[in-house]
Amino acid sequence: MTSVISAPFSLALSRLLQLTSPALPVGAYSYSDGIEYLCHRGTIANAQNLIHWLRGELQTGFIKTETAITLVAAQAWSDNDLSNIIYWNNWLSATRETEEIRLASWQMGQSLIKLWEQLESADAGRQAQIMQLLPMAKDNAQGQGCNYAIAFGLVAASFAIAPEQIAIGYIHSWVANLISAAVRSVALGQTVGQQVNFSLGNDVMRSAEAALLLSANLTKKQDYPHHQPQLEWCGWGVSIASANHEVQYSRLFRS
Repeated sequence: MTSVISAPFSLALSRLLQLTSPALPVGAYSYSDGIEYLCHRGTIANAQNLIHWLRGELQTGFIKTETAITLVAAQAWSDNDLSNIIYWNNWLSATRETEEIRLASWQMGQSLIKLWEQLESADAGRQAQIMQLLPMAKDNAQGQGCNYAIAFGLVAASFAIAPEQIAIGYIHSWVANLISAAVRSVALGQTVGQQVNFSLGNDVMRSAEAALLLSANLTKKQDYPHHQPQLEWCGWGVSIASANHEVQYSRLFRS
């Protein structure tokens, strides 16, 4: 008897869950994207403060643009467009507004690429070619690194994960990590953290949908990838929080 695996039980979904698991060894738990400073300052003191902050970031912050570029990287894998991967990796590095956010993206990205190297690949030749082109940890001192958004897009695409699932998974894992950082910084409790996560479900879906649309618009431009007038976000709150976190006297997190 032949075993048939239907779509809801696809291997790609299992791979997505693995990539978005808190157990993924990329060091995400050690970063807070400024949340620790906001808790220290009192800007985030309870669940409602946290929901308000994260909802604002999902609506107008950098995460939508970052996710869109994750999807562009995934498409570049499918198209075997190596130059586009390098272009967007450099673009992401240039848009990081504080050193600790840039280094966090590089560290997580390089950790994921290193893990990817240890996993079985359906296209080992292309994987090896890309890994030779991407910056490594030794290149960080020269201002180069592999950003996490790029690494996530490449790995997800190599596992044949659909763009919609990539977008939802990337944003959900980002939200969950920041909620975890807030729970550890303020006496919220694990149950409250889960309630916050639950309440942001629709916001995650809307942000993922917007990122998917943005990525599609990016790849349609005739002068792509050299002109992106629609890439805009409001991230000054995170930037200020991150800059202050860099000089915070006592801290648990690296960002």
